[in-house]
Order: sequence, then structure tokens, then C-alpha cells
Amino acid sequence: MSNSTINFYTVPQAVSFSDIIVIVTYFLLNLAVGIWSSCRVSRNTLSGYFLAGRDMAWWLIGSSLFASSEGSGLFIGLAGTGAAGGIAVAGFEWNATYVLLLLAWIFVPVYISSGIVTMPEYLGRRFGGERIRTYLAVLSLLLSVFTKISTDLYSGALFVQVCLGWNQYLSTVLMLVVTALYTIAGGLAAVIYTDTLQTFIMFVGAIILTITAFNEIGGYGNLEKVYSKAVPSKIVPNTTCHLPRADAMHLFRDAVSGDLPWPGMTLGLTIVATWYWCTDQVIVQRSLSAKNMSHVKGASIFAAYLKILSFIIIILPGMISRALYPDSVGCVDPEDCVKICGAEVGCTNIAFPKLVIELMPSGLRGLMIAVMMAALMSSLTSIFNSSSTIFTMDIWKKHRPRASERELLLVGRIVTVILVVVSVVWIPILQSANSGQLYDYIQSVTSCLAPPVTAVFTLAVFWKRTNEQGAFWGLMVGLVGGVCRMVLEFIYPSPGCGVVDTAPAVLRGVHYLHFAILLCGLTAGVVAVISLLTPPPSHEQMCNLTWWTITEERQRDIPLQKVSPVSHRSTHGSEPTRRVTCGQGAGLCVAGLSCSDQTPAPKVPSIRESVFWSRFCCANALLLVSVNIFLYAYFA
Repeated sequence: MSNSTINFYTVPQAVSFSDIIVIVTYFLLNLAVGIWSSCRVSRNTLSGYFLAGRDMAWWLIGSSLFASSEGSGLFIGLAGTGAAGGIAVAGFEWNATYVLLLLAWIFVPVYISSGIVTMPEYLGRRFGGERIRTYLAVLSLLLSVFTKISTDLYSGALFVQVCLGWNQYLSTVLMLVVTALYTIAGGLAAVIYTDTLQTFIMFVGAIILTITAFNEIGGYGNLEKVYSKAVPSKIVPNTTCHLPRADAMHLFRDAVSGDLPWPGMTLGLTIVATWYWCTDQVIVQRSLSAKNMSHVKGASIFAAYLKILSFIIIILPGMISRALYPDSVGCVDPEDCVKICGAEVGCTNIAFPKLVIELMPSGLRGLMIAVMMAALMSSLTSIFNSSSTIFTMDIWKKHRPRASERELLLVGRIVTVILVVVSVVWIPILQSANSGQLYDYIQSVTSCLAPPVTAVFTLAVFWKRTNEQGAFWGLMVGLVGGVCRMVLEFIYPSPGCGVVDTAPAVLRGVHYLHFAILLCGLTAGVVAVISLLTPPPSHEQMCNLTWWTITEERQRDIPLQKVSPVSHRSTHGSEPTRRVTCGQGAGLCVAGLSCSDQTPAPKVPSIRESVFWSRFCCANALLLVSVNIFLYAYFA
């Protein structure tokens, strides 16, 4: 290992004045957009704060869907997994095409028809009772901490540490402060508008880096050749873990020995993706904020195209990084890996930031730092807003049914702070998880906890006979099975290069994506059996709540009152309303107070569409699927 490689971790890179100008300009622009959007949409109702007034356009929602999913954890994780194993991880991005269409054409119409705001609320209305709703709310918050917030914080801090030499925890706190300024104050509208800005910045920066990286290796035609030779100079004797995979350029891997086996990457991944894109609050909340169903469909199509492009701007640069810097990105010796990136199990997570600091010139390096901060903040703001929505509507409101809207909005903001603290505490565990491949960690934990939720939501939407008893006990059996697997994975983490694997065969012999298939099937079986052995659900538990019972009748909706300093005050009195213009009330916006003259009447969502736009969206969906199938066939 050369001294220059070791210095990569220990000595901070010099940041030029032009880099600082770019970074500061980005943060000021981001904050300005956040404040402007906070004032643009009324935030003094639950609908205004949590659903952006149901007035978002397709391109805004599509950008937000992409930015929310492509956080810094995915930038770091996808590039790192690409560096470690090749292009197969692109399947995670391309599979989203089909599930996003499923979200827009199947699930969102049911959610709109049922008049819900949160996913636990849907199951509460569909099955009755509170235990399923409470369980799903708690599970959603736990998944937000363990697979979303903490991984984004860790990866963002890792990037700043590599580029600037700052302490990881100092980096984390600084980024959280900037993020919280507009998330806590502005609600979903601020999140969506800033996501759109950050999506544009991410693409501009990532495309520049990708072009530079390909020029460095002589074009795409040389990628397979240079990647196959990316062997570190210092290896662990009598092992092969330092060698690049022979099937690195193949999307489908062996069903048994492959690192990402093709059965798991088709069926297993679809199960996990259905949970994320169709039942997770972060994603669905954006779709529920759309103006109408045509905008919901257009947003899903736009987001799917952006997800396809991540193969070019994230995964391939990760492979190039290993080819250019095999001694650092591809290190296998534990002592050297600790010196390079602070983790014994490998340093593929530094693939993307390594490219940035080595290839990008002054000024553009600052742009890429801004890109990673954009990715981090896009994901964090989305998760914070959605998690506070779940806690407020499904937990706090249950125990305090008479709470005023002002109290509910305050609680939602406080929950954000609590989630941040818990997530920061969890970060050290990630440093040694899953061979240093952050994306594998995210997917393996998700595969243990998400499949039962997918099974219950799917049966709730498509099978009218599903009842509360079946759904609850199916979730409980699935939880026990998933937690047992997750505990085993933490007790027996993936061994380092040359280390004997002592994990039981049930763990190493069943890939986490294959386990997702088994767990989903087990849950669905339990739900079906118990539902058939117990009384069927009532008509009220199915009306407007399944795919087969959607009607065009007036949908139920949450009550939306104006926030008043005195809760439950009558709106029929003669007391005048205080008028504050948005330009005069920038300080009020940041403080989370009212920016608008008056509260607009809540929009009632509808599943109606014009014939022209419905056919236009269907035609574009068919084109999208055709492009996706071609890519799968070409790289299979």
C-alpha cells in the first residue's frame, strides 16, 4: 500500500475559494427555495402541512420521488456495490419501473378513494381496530431510523469526511441543522420544491463526473477490461476476494452462488420494492399531494425514467473508481482498510467520493460536494416529514383525539428532533455492516421487516375476504421470522477476506432476497388461513377501501380546520383575521407560523381523469416498459 493512498484518508483535501463559493451559493439557493415554497402553500392545516395542499404537479412530484429515493445513502451505496460486484445492482433501480406504475395505477386510486393521509391509517380503516395501525406506525418509524435516516447521515458524513477531513459526527450535526431549517417549518411543500432543485443539481454534477470518469479510462468500451484488472497490490494470501467478479457485466447472476441471484432480483426484489414504492409513507405521501390522478401517473413515469439513468451516473462511476484506484476502493487487507476508510471489512463505500476528489477540478469539486449534500438533504427532509406525519396522525392523535391542530403540528416537529438523535446513535453500527457495502445493509434489513407488510397491503387491496384477525396474526408471524433472521445477521456479520465464516447454513444458504420471498409467502399463507377461519369483514370495511369497491361517491376525508391560537374556537365569530403577507412574514415562515391571509378550502381528492390525459399516460407507460425491457435484455 502506497503512502499516498493512506494519506487519502488522513489528510483533508484542499478546498479552493471557488469550491466554497459554489457550496455557499447552493445552500443559500436551497434555503431560499425552502422559505419561498413554505410561504406559497398554506401550512396552517394538516392538509397544507402534510400533503402540500394537494396541489403539486407531476414534474415536482416525480423529481421528489427520485430525490427521496436517491439520497446520499444510495449515491454512496449504489456506487460502492457497483465497485464491489459490477452492474447487477442496477436491477434495484430498474425494478422500480414496474412498481411505480403499480403505485400510480392501482394503489393510489384506492388510497385516494379511502380518504387517508398515512399508510397505517389505511389499514386502520380497512380492518378496523387500532392494533394493526399502531404496529405499522411503530414499524415504519423503526425502519426510518435503521434503513433510511442513519444510512443517509452516515454516508453523507463519510463523503464530507473524505473530501474535507472533518469529523463524521461534526459533519452530521452541521448537515442536520441546515436541513431542519426548512423541513420543520415548511412541511411537505418545502420538501417537494427543494427536492426538485436538488434533483437538477444532482443530475448536472453526476453527469459531469460520469463524463470525466469515462474519459479517464478511454470510454465505455474499455470499462469491462479495466475493471477486470482492478486488483489491489496488497492482498490476503490464498483467497480470491480481491479479484473482481467474472460476471461483473451481467445483470442476472447464478441462482445459487451469485451475489445477487436472479430469482431474488426478480420476485424477491419486487416484494421489497412494492413495500417501498406502494406502502411506504415517504413515497405515497408525495403521490397523495398531486392535483389529480393524471399528475400521479405522470410523476411515476418521470421518476421511473430518472431511476433508469442512475445506472449511468452512479453505478458505472463506482466501477470506474475501483478500476482507477484498486488499492483504496478495492482494498481487502483489514489493517490497510482501516487506514483508508476506517472500516476493516472494505472501502467500496468511498468509491464515489474518491472519484470526486481525484478527478474534479476546482469549482466542480465544490459542485459535487453540493450534489452529495443535495442528495442527503432530499432524503432526510422526505423521511423527517413522513415520519412526523405517521407519529402525529397514527400515534399521538390516537391517545389525544381532542388535540388541536396546532398541537399536532408542534408534535410533528418535535418528533423530527427525536428521530435525529436516535439515528445518530445508530450510525457506528453501520461502519462494520455487510462487508462495508451500505446498499447491501439497507436491503438486507428491509428484506427482514418489509415482506409481511407487502403481503398484508396486497391482500387488503385485492382480496375482500381479508379480515383484521388474519392481517394481524400474519404480521406477527412475519415479524417473528424477520427479526430472527435480522438477529442472526447481526450476530454473524459477513466475514472479512480470508476469515472463516461461522454463520449457520440457514443464514448463508438463503440469500436475503430469497428470504424475502419465503417470508412474504409465509405471511400471506397465515393471513389467508386465519381470514377464512374467522368471520368476514363488514361492508364498511370494504367500501372505497379495496380495488374492487372503489366508487365515484364523495370520498371520506380528514377534517381540516384552521389552526387557531385558541383551540376549538368557533369560526363564526366576528373577530377579524390577522393578515400577514408572505413577503412580510419570512420570519414567520421559518418559525412555522402562518404565511397566508386565509386558509383555503381543503381540496377533495378524486380519481376521475380526462379521457385524453388518461390515454396519454397509458401510452407513455407502455413506452417506459419497452425501454426497461430492452435494457434488461441487453445487459442480462
